[in-house]
Amino acid sequence: MLKAIETYLALRRATGFAMLNAEYLLRSFAAFATERGQTHVHTQTAIDWAARGPSVAQRDARLKAVCRFVRHVRVEDARHELPPVNHFGARKTRRSPHIYSAAEIDRLVEAAVRLRPKGGLRPRTYATLIALLSVTGLRISEALKLTVADVTRDGLLIRETKFRKTRLVPLHDTAVAGLTGYLAHRRPCSETDPVFVDARGLPLRYIAVKETFDRLVDRAGIVPAAKRRPRLHDLRHTFAVRALQGSPADRSRSGAHMAALATYMGHVNIYATYWYLEATTDLMRDVAAAGEGFITEGRQS
Repeated sequence: MLKAIETYLALRRATGFAMLNAEYLLRSFAAFATERGQTHVHTQTAIDWAARGPSVAQRDARLKAVCRFVRHVRVEDARHELPPVNHFGARKTRRSPHIYSAAEIDRLVEAAVRLRPKGGLRPRTYATLIALLSVTGLRISEALKLTVADVTRDGLLIRETKFRKTRLVPLHDTAVAGLTGYLAHRRPCSETDPVFVDARGLPLRYIAVKETFDRLVDRAGIVPAAKRRPRLHDLRHTFAVRALQGSPADRSRSGAHMAALATYMGHVNIYATYWYLEATTDLMRDVAAAGEGFITEGRQS
């Protein structure tokens, strides 16, 4: 079984998937099956192994990893059994994002400018970072990995992203001006220097950014609509929702708009972009109205 797993992992990696977690899970399963004297996937063995996960979500993820492998390997060897993919009944839920208003983003940037030490690099760094995230929808990990060389004439070069793909993110002239001004103040030594650094000139760490951002949310007086506090990642959600709200009404043009947004944001699957249609009541209302109009037109024709 291990040889088949190695072949499967190599194929998936050749198409751009990291497969680190999948490798760990499949090797663990293979060892479990070997202890039972099995050389092929058996449904009950896969379920018994997956059931060792500490939570329903983890048990579900373990079983799905085996199912993906079986779908591949059964093409050449039908002796592998395909377990029921939803055996554990797990349902993936997404936390409703906080969609920042333009005024709230302005207050966040203003609160960043007032950070200590006054007049130092730290206030400029956080103000620039928050502004950049809000107008590009970058993942925070992508922004923190930016080097000076990645700031090009055509936009930001986002290298080896979440799904090991590289993409170019065009910038509005105002964003270019803000980023250029920050770098002029920061005075990096080389093209390989990170764009965003701390007071010691070291790359900003996510945990430090998150802690500072949480304080800025409080200082900006941003009150969440739900009980959960607004997050740094919600700036990305906000960008996507605002982009969809500006989508053309024409169905063919709105489809192209959605595809362009998915590419811009680095989504590997268009369904990740479609999720944003459910993120706000305004967008859901638009979807419902469009659906009702489509059904009404069909009845009249």
